[in-house]
Amino acid sequence: MVMDESSIVRDAIYGRDEARERAAWAILCEIADPELPTLSLVDLGMIRRVRLDGAAVHVELMPTFLGCPALAMMESIIEERLRAFGTVRVEIVRDEAWTTDRITPAGREKLLAAGLAPPPPGALDDVAAISGTPCPYCGSADTVLHSPFGPTPCRAVHYCRACRQPFEQFKPV
Repeated sequence: MVMDESSIVRDAIYGRDEARERAAWAILCEIADPELPTLSLVDLGMIRRVRLDGAAVHVELMPTFLGCPALAMMESIIEERLRAFGTVRVEIVRDEAWTTDRITPAGREKLLAAGLAPPPPGALDDVAAISGTPCPYCGSADTVLHSPFGPTPCRAVHYCRACRQPFEQFKPV
């Protein structure tokens, strides 16, 4: 039997907690990051946990940095999209810092497709990881860090000597 997404979500809202949790995650996977709309909050690893408690859903949101101006917007979108589950509580995680190691493999692929070089996994506190970053356009490692300051605090600007294109990279954080 083939079920459309609305029936899956509807059944999950009134069904077991496990199915409801899967449905909540499916909805969260569709919420785009405000700065990088080709990636979801889940792709970026910003959703730490989803808990169901009766007619309530609790979502733990890990911002890429606590001063992010889009936090209120993300909270509002999450609340709006999960409203059918009952009471929605979005908790901003402050006891654990988000890192670029939380970006999913699918998220890394989507970054490349959008022309942004993802940081190498496990590159935390490794300054060398941002030198020789492969160019997302031609794949060359003949690149240089042009500026550690990009359009947002989490990105740096690089330059590829091979194809002569500037590109951004998520900083290893």
